[in-house]
Amino acid sequence: MGRKNVNILVAILLSIFLALAGCSSKSTNTASSNDKNQGANKPDTFVYGIDGDPGNAVNVITTGDRYGLMEIKALYSPLYMYNGKDDVKYFLAESMTPSSDFLTYTAKLRKGVKWSDGQPFTADDVVFTYEEMLKESNGGWARSQLIFNNQPVKVEKVDDYTVKFTLPQVSMGAMEALGNIFIMPKHIYQGETNIANSPKNATPVGTGPYKLKEYKAGESVTFEKNDDYFLGAPKISKVVYRIIMDANTATMALQKGEINALAIQPSDTSKFKGNSNVTIKPYDEGRIGYLAFNLSSKAVQAKEVRQAIAFGLNRDEINTASYFSTDFSKTAYSFLPKKATYYTDNVEKHKFDTKKAKDLLSKAGVSNLKLKLAFIANNPIQQKQAAVIQQNLKAVGIDVQLVGMDATALSKKLQSVQTDFDMYLNGYIMGIDPDTFNSLFVTNGEANYMHYSNAKVDDLFNQGRVEKDDAKRKAIYEDIQKIIIDDAAFYPITENKRILAIDSRIKGIDKAGLVPVYTFEDMSKLSY
Repeated sequence: MGRKNVNILVAILLSIFLALAGCSSKSTNTASSNDKNQGANKPDTFVYGIDGDPGNAVNVITTGDRYGLMEIKALYSPLYMYNGKDDVKYFLAESMTPSSDFLTYTAKLRKGVKWSDGQPFTADDVVFTYEEMLKESNGGWARSQLIFNNQPVKVEKVDDYTVKFTLPQVSMGAMEALGNIFIMPKHIYQGETNIANSPKNATPVGTGPYKLKEYKAGESVTFEKNDDYFLGAPKISKVVYRIIMDANTATMALQKGEINALAIQPSDTSKFKGNSNVTIKPYDEGRIGYLAFNLSSKAVQAKEVRQAIAFGLNRDEINTASYFSTDFSKTAYSFLPKKATYYTDNVEKHKFDTKKAKDLLSKAGVSNLKLKLAFIANNPIQQKQAAVIQQNLKAVGIDVQLVGMDATALSKKLQSVQTDFDMYLNGYIMGIDPDTFNSLFVTNGEANYMHYSNAKVDDLFNQGRVEKDDAKRKAIYEDIQKIIIDDAAFYPITENKRILAIDSRIKGIDKAGLVPVYTFEDMSKLSY
């Protein structure tokens, strides 16, 4: 079925909101009291509160959770980060140029870059990294995005500072697929047979802005600046990721000045009103929150039933209840976020219409419908969404039973064929090129938890991948958006923002760049 981009998907989709601002299944703060003043008030230290433990086995091949990737971003560098067609941020590469037939891409590498142990960075490290990512035995998070038409990309060293990538077939999303992968040192990992559990992960050697200084399980990860960082030594000497599992404890720590930054929920923004010491910065992650149908369930097989439910839902009410303000959430109509290439809202919007919903149910010959809606039990956003959905559909004559589940349990259920529930709430952060979303919707796609299947959609995704003409490609993806929404197996609710509450003294945030998953694109630019 071609390439399935899962780089951001692995980080966010399967964890289903666990990394959402301030949400945690635990009620205690696991950071010790000794860590409460690790330097948050010192101009040489930046303390970021997080509600998960990235561990000390992070590596560029298998690490895929939000906080593990944040650690990777501090320690390592990619060739480039693809943030959009006209927004490519180069790091270890100076350029990435496609051939006229779009079958080869040539990366020109920076010269003079050193690994944190002083060894030179070369094309050998790049080739080694991509080859390790392609090995099925390594279980690399990006392997599937490097497979095109069931064949792997070929990665070759041209010279010490030039690498050529050869595709087995044209894929117009290849620029994004080949980027966002962090480079590992060949001289450290060569011959390693179990990268995921290698003891070398505990003493990382990278090219990033920071070096690992200390890891305390369940408490903190401390980094010290890399003076040899190729984009310039970081302005802040020390960065600490302080692990605080309870949202209230974390919020208080920020209010007291014990930490410098924290991702918070919309409901917590009011706690910082009038607090000049903290700045609230909502930013876009290209995240779509949605309701989807489990098409393994007979109760929602009929298209008219799904459409009735879509018309019976009030998006505005759902979003107001869960996100409070349009500052933090915009109504979503497509499966693509607005920043994605070829996004359109020229689709069926299923404008809230209780009468139309009832008429569709009648047309389908359905009455006294009882459905189960699954969601993350301790996720406050999903709790509110589920409650409104239940009330909306009650007015249509549908009885919705709310099935709150543990995040891990729901994740496992979604990855299997089951009828434990008929609908579920979820969200994803994928990419920019629409081909990166294909695994959500193509028949038997690895992230197609709806078990949705439409031969026309499959065919159009395959066409879109290889179509070189921009206007034709745009028309293809607009058609895909219209068909998927009309089929009503997928009901987009919101394109919500991540909300960063940060010490007002911190400067350089725009230069550092607020980006999906990692928070900062380059922490070396932060300063006091």
